[in-house]
Amino acid sequence: MTAQEVSRDQLVELVTREVLTALAERADICANPTKLREIVANGADRVSFHGDAEDVPIDLAKYIDHTLLRPDATRDEIDVLCDEALEYGFASVCINPYWVKWSADRLRGSEVKVCSVIGFPLGAMTSDVKAAETRKALRDGAREVDMVINVGALKSGQHDVVLADIERVVDAAREVGALTKVILETALLTDEEKVIASSLAKRAKADFVKTSTGFGGGGATVFDVALMRETVGPDMGVKASGGVRTVEDVEDMIAAGATRIGASAGVQIVGGDEGIGNGKRY
Repeated sequence: MTAQEVSRDQLVELVTREVLTALAERADICANPTKLREIVANGADRVSFHGDAEDVPIDLAKYIDHTLLRPDATRDEIDVLCDEALEYGFASVCINPYWVKWSADRLRGSEVKVCSVIGFPLGAMTSDVKAAETRKALRDGAREVDMVINVGALKSGQHDVVLADIERVVDAAREVGALTKVILETALLTDEEKVIASSLAKRAKADFVKTSTGFGGGGATVFDVALMRETVGPDMGVKASGGVRTVEDVEDMIAAGATRIGASAGVQIVGGDEGIGNGKRY
């Protein structure tokens, strides 16, 4: 092992320890959503929310990426998704690349953005493929992309590979001013790996870090959102995705530091019919 590698490992260990120590000081809060609402939520980026968690905005729709990523989703279901996004004023529809052009045409002239996924759901594609997929989605009308990191490379300690992978997508998105959200797939990572991945996404100048694909065996947790927020600081977006199905879930995630929510149960959340959403749109 070279001196440079030793120094980098020591730095990673130091950063991870500091982040986890900061969270440990409020561990009871992270484990208790009621207490969590009492902490100060970090600044939202797009919806400009700053303040105490008790001031979580009533209009939650602008936080939500209305999501349908099932492989068997039909055109009729995509149409319903877009129509619901228009009716309720969601931030975006989040869909597979095949449906981007169709959805962009249907949503043309509205404030609802089209978000597509890149390297989804495994993240194991090459960077060239991810960059090409990004540019294609943007040509078709997407203005936000949610990319999956190379989880295997991260867990192999190949941090430079992960950084370069994220940078390729960020650079492609920036060509047209689109946002990049970096999916960590937190259910597969240790706390240290979550910190490292969040730091790499920030270094690559991504706009958001995101918890999950919804396909990786686990979704967003309050602790993971707080850990990611603590790592990236107040100026970068944090998206909680996977298993967010009720108003209380959304409020807890926002209080922990989330500035965007990925949910297939958006209509049930903003409509007040809690518990109806079952995540099947993922």
